[in-house]
Amino acid sequence: MQADQAAGLRRRKARQPLRCIHGFFESPDASTRLAHALHRLGRTILLIDLNGRLFEAAAPRSLFDWKRQLERGQLHGLPQAYGGGWVAPGMPADEAGLRDRLTGYDPVLFDAGRPDTAPALLAGAVHDAVVEIGRSDESMRYAYALIKTLMQRGGIARIGLLGDAAACEQVQAACCHFIGQAMTSVLFDAAREDAPFAALAVRMAGDETRPAARSPTERSGNMALNHGG
Repeated sequence: MQADQAAGLRRRKARQPLRCIHGFFESPDASTRLAHALHRLGRTILLIDLNGRLFEAAAPRSLFDWKRQLERGQLHGLPQAYGGGWVAPGMPADEAGLRDRLTGYDPVLFDAGRPDTAPALLAGAVHDAVVEIGRSDESMRYAYALIKTLMQRGGIARIGLLGDAAACEQVQAACCHFIGQAMTSVLFDAAREDAPFAALAVRMAGDETRPAARSPTERSGNMALNHGG
């Protein structure tokens, strides 16, 4: 799979670490839309499909699964307008040998779907996350629990919210109230932006000094969250 080798050279020359974005999306096309938004900012993206829901039907047949591809040092992926796509169902995001295959891309976007646990993080990289939230109580509870786990584990620089605007506002308010006001410098809500994917891309492209997130409403509403302290 061809990559923009200059991307890695530019990053190393500027002494910038690799950027990884973990997308916890309900809708499969959200990762692709974010990849295109990042590419419009001049980035070359590798979109890694961890669930086999994005590229598996179009991916070339291969005798080697993702583990063998890493061992052989060659990813069998698909050229995309924004960079490349790669199918690696079930692969941990910190898999040994993965980092050496990412030098031509920045950032790397993992389509994580709705995992039962928070992902492992690749050492030496800057990690951001995007959580898509629907209007159901179940979706809001999942988002809150995931964000809480990510914060407890550490290593995530930014967490963006996407999806239903009212649901995102309620989850943001609950996180700031129950997890702590430190969340205001980490968590931001893109759902009310005119172009939410463009707003996410600007925040996660690495070009800006991170601004303070807009203060969430103090009211957490009637959302049925398991706060758990």
